[in-house]
Formats: sequence, structure tokens, C-alpha cells
Amino acid sequence: MGADYPGPLVSIEWLEANIKSSDVKVIEVDYDPATAYFIGHIPGALLIDWKRDLNKYPERDIIDPGGFERLMSRLGVENGDHVILYGDYNNWFAAFAYWVFKMYGHQRVSLLDGGRSKWIALGKPMSRPTSKEPPRAERESSYRVITVDSRYRVFFLDVLRKLHDPNTVLVDVRSPEEYRGDITAPPEYPEEQAQRGGHIPGALNIPWKQAVRDDGSFKSPEELRSLYEARGVTPDKEVIVYCRIGERASHTWFVLKELLGYPNVAVYDGSWSEWGNMVRAPVKKGDEP
Repeated sequence: MGADYPGPLVSIEWLEANIKSSDVKVIEVDYDPATAYFIGHIPGALLIDWKRDLNKYPERDIIDPGGFERLMSRLGVENGDHVILYGDYNNWFAAFAYWVFKMYGHQRVSLLDGGRSKWIALGKPMSRPTSKEPPRAERESSYRVITVDSRYRVFFLDVLRKLHDPNTVLVDVRSPEEYRGDITAPPEYPEEQAQRGGHIPGALNIPWKQAVRDDGSFKSPEELRSLYEARGVTPDKEVIVYCRIGERASHTWFVLKELLGYPNVAVYDGSWSEWGNMVRAPVKKGDEP
């Protein structure tokens, strides 16, 4: 029997009560499955390897609609299934996957509040795979992308044209050290540096981490609304969020779009790894936007 769709965010308690529903598909999304999924995962969860499965090669891009269809078919996901996403690195890459699911028109998708770390902290059961091979569903699906919603994504030239638009607000969700230009790569990926440090001129620094509690779960809508509106990030503006490669930006996109209902929010997933390496792209250093 199928479970009712509760919205974009589900609790661990909800998942425990509904995990055996026929239309619920739990998927772990990892940047590094070797240190996460293949050590242990939520029982029954399938895997999306962010680098391998959500990126298109050899060019830098997300997978196209055909690639998404093939991925969903391999995982046995049907168009009407309720997909629950969670993962490593603070749910960043699960949020990125959620953003991709929404762009490709999948309606019933949710993030697990608190993700992998909270599940483990609460002592919930984990399964350890017996093989290092990418898991496949017992039966492939015939998934089809019905629509592509391009409103959720912007590119370098889009951002460049909006730099002085009073109706647009840019939000840099990286750490203050990255924003100021003190470091050119986050501590999580110290080897992946940009040519230049700093931020896009005019961008506000509101780190992704300010939206969550110590256990990784999201703060209340009232707390979140106060956080962003106090900095001038309001629903009447076009909001563009960025980080380094789009994963932390997707986390903030989820907050603004899905939890607070802002109507016009987009991810610049080229982010600092593109902007900080682009010849003649304007860069500002320091604490001021």
C-alpha cells in the first residue's frame, strides 16, 4: 500500500513508519560511497554516486534527461514513486540530487531531515552491502522525464547580467573564510582549489550551516525566515545561490524554495569553481559584499 506524500521534508520517525510502503524508494546520495554507503546504509536503500551518476562526462554538466531516465530505470524508480533522499556530507549531495529530481519533474521526492548522520546518531539499524558493485533494483523501471523545469538553474552569463539588478539577490553559502578569500578550497576538499579566492561582487554571505541545528536537522520555518529576511533575502526578489560546485547551494535552495516557499530561487551550480577560474570574472575579497 502506498504512503501519503507528506511534503519535501520527512522525519526519521516518518521514514521508519513508511519504509515498507510499496511506492517508497530510499536512496543514499554520496560524494564518497566508499566512506559512507559501502560501510553501512539504511536497510533497503539504493545508492546514487554523485560523481559518477549525477554528472555528465566528459563535459562538466549534470546528467541530461536521458541520463536521468537511465539512472531511475536502473534504480527501479517509477514516475509515481515517493523517493526519500539522504546522504553523506551533511545531506549536501542529497539536496543536489533533490534539485535535479525537481528539475526533471519528479513530483514525489523528499529529503530525510538530519540525513545519514542523524540516523546513525540515533542508533538506527544499518545494513552493510556484501559487494562494492553499484546496486541495481531487482526490476528495472520504464521511467520517463515528462517535463524539464529550467527555472531552478542559472549559468555564468545569467549571473553576470544580474550583478547590478536591484531585484536580484546573490547568496554565497560558503564559509566566511572562503567568502573573504582566505582560502581557495573548503576543508572538505582541500585539493580542489580555484585560481582566485573571494566572492562574486554584491553577494551576501549566509553560510548553509546557519539553517540547521547541531544534529543536522533544519531549523523551524520561523527561524529560517528570520535568518534570510534579516539579510534582505525576501520572497519578492529573484534569489541566486552559489557555493563551490553547487552542493551546498542546493541545500540553501531547498530551504528557500521548498521550506519557505520563495517563488523565484535558482542555483548557480557552476559556482566558485567556475567563477574563480574564469578569466576577467569580477572578484571581490573581504567581508563586504
